[in-house]
Amino acid sequence: MPGEAATLPRPDAAPAPLWRGYRFELVKLLSQWRLRVVALVCWLGPGLVVAVISTATTLPTDTVFGRWMGQTGWAGSLVVLSFACAWVLPLLTSLVAGDVFAAEDRQGTWRHLLVAVRSPRRIFLAKALASLTVVLALVVGLAVSSVVGGLAAVGGRPLVGLDGQVLSPGHAAMSVMLAWAVVLAPTLAFSAVGLLGSVMFGRSPMGLLTPVALAFVLALAQLLPLPVLLRIALPSWSFLAWRGLFTEPAQIGPIVAGVVVDLVWALLAAVLAYAVFVRRDFTDPAYDGAGPRTVLSTLAPLAVLVAVSVAVLAAVTPTSGSGIDRPKLERSLATAYGHLYRLQTRELARPDVPEAQLNVGASCDKGGDLVEDAGPGNDWRCVVTWHIPGATAVGSAVYQLDATPDGRYVADGDGPQSVNGFFQVRTPTGDVPNPLWQFDGSVDLFTATTKG
Repeated sequence: MPGEAATLPRPDAAPAPLWRGYRFELVKLLSQWRLRVVALVCWLGPGLVVAVISTATTLPTDTVFGRWMGQTGWAGSLVVLSFACAWVLPLLTSLVAGDVFAAEDRQGTWRHLLVAVRSPRRIFLAKALASLTVVLALVVGLAVSSVVGGLAAVGGRPLVGLDGQVLSPGHAAMSVMLAWAVVLAPTLAFSAVGLLGSVMFGRSPMGLLTPVALAFVLALAQLLPLPVLLRIALPSWSFLAWRGLFTEPAQIGPIVAGVVVDLVWALLAAVLAYAVFVRRDFTDPAYDGAGPRTVLSTLAPLAVLVAVSVAVLAAVTPTSGSGIDRPKLERSLATAYGHLYRLQTRELARPDVPEAQLNVGASCDKGGDLVEDAGPGNDWRCVVTWHIPGATAVGSAVYQLDATPDGRYVADGDGPQSVNGFFQVRTPTGDVPNPLWQFDGSVDLFTATTKG
């Protein structure tokens, strides 16, 4: 009939505008009940959790900045960021980007979509941009909610950094925002990997699990004593490197290197996903993902990228080995102790002593005389010394250090009791956490490793 013939698309009809396809894909994503629930959790959950934990008597001291949650609201957002980097952000990319193409395969709607849009290229771009928009909105929700919850619970007081330096509320706010901005780069890389998995594996759940599986493998790799260059060449490094923003001076080198690696990963994975997508046969209703040969040939460039990244980092940075050695730990520990000693002095209402007069020093040993004083481990033992003007005796304190492969260490006080033996100190206004009892620190992995 003439009416039916008029409804068929003309072969020479122009493709639908990209912005219409983007809006259509965005509406489809936001109409899914599971994503609505996830969005609600991201925008409300962190704030509630931070508010409850910040006012509790037990704090997550095993998490970086966790011991300061009861003192300032900025610490709560950083604790949420640490937890999100471990599992939440890869999971979000799986739920959104890892399923955006596979959903069409499960529902068998590719032919309808192609008739409406008339351009596989614009379909890919629309889906990629829509999924990226949703992921960014979820990350923003995590950041905003955690900050609001922390500030509402305990206020925006100064934050103690990873070198013991006290950051003003304005400085802390800027550093927290920059930390959340840094993790957008690895989130973008995992989102691109999710697109690639969704394209390659079709209706198979493997596409949905690709970012989570990659995050699990990389998390295990970051726990191993890998060379620092290989560690930074992995797309998960920036999930840890943001901590360098909370030292003075900031450890910018590892952050910049990690962000660049993540952006290259995101670009390469997106290009590979696009290449696989435009070559697939949309007329095959039994399509069940790319074959093993295609999958291996597609993943090979990502492995090559890791090797190239290691070579480039080796050429432009002076670091080598694990990036952790005795001189670095001694300098970092002495600096942090000097800052925290003055903080404890102010808490106890004692006369302040400039750090230049304290002349703080540290001497560390790893595992005794038969073990090389380098690398991560929980067998570092350090003695910190300092001088009080007008006193003839030299003060000293012992610390057990647990240095992790990513450059973070936890210094646990081992006496004397009057300095670091108790987790609280009594002040004129009440008991407060003892800053010298246990504290976190960080070494710059990009500085040259000292020999000898």
